[in-house]
Amino acid sequence: MIYRFRAILDNDTEDDIFRDIEISKEDSLAEFHKSITKSFGFNNNEIASFYISDNQWSQGEEISLFSFDDQNKKNKLMSDVLITDVINTQNNKLIYVYDFLNMWTFLIELIEIAEEIKGTNYPNIIFSKGEIPEKAPEKKFESEKNEIIDGEDLESDNKDNHSYY
Repeated sequence: MIYRFRAILDNDTEDDIFRDIEISKEDSLAEFHKSITKSFGFNNNEIASFYISDNQWSQGEEISLFSFDDQNKKNKLMSDVLITDVINTQNNKLIYVYDFLNMWTFLIELIEIAEEIKGTNYPNIIFSKGEIPEKAPEKKFESEKNEIIDGEDLESDNKDNHSYY
């Protein structure tokens, strides 16, 4: 069986930038990481992580490319986790972050489960829409009152109405 995923650049604009990728459900998340970086034209030389997500795109448990703490045995690594270990019909979304200095963030969603096609090499990029920008998109976050908050606005005159800590 193969999984067909859509990897969407989280860019807070109206431009759709995504790739549809087929991959064996028995491949590791490390292999999926390589296929995502290749499909978007990255060099695959930066740190990355997958995060388990729910239907509201809440960031859950991290699965890292590398371990930075040899004593932390709870740290899951992409090379040790199969796609089928984290994706099923109830949990079909992941968040993928590439290059933690620039924070390229992708929303990954299972779009179909299918039979392998003989003669096809997997992973396989089956559709591509949009070009990746030169710079990672800046993120804007909204408070509970739907006010736009970014690094500059934290010093605004309204700071008495918010709790940041």
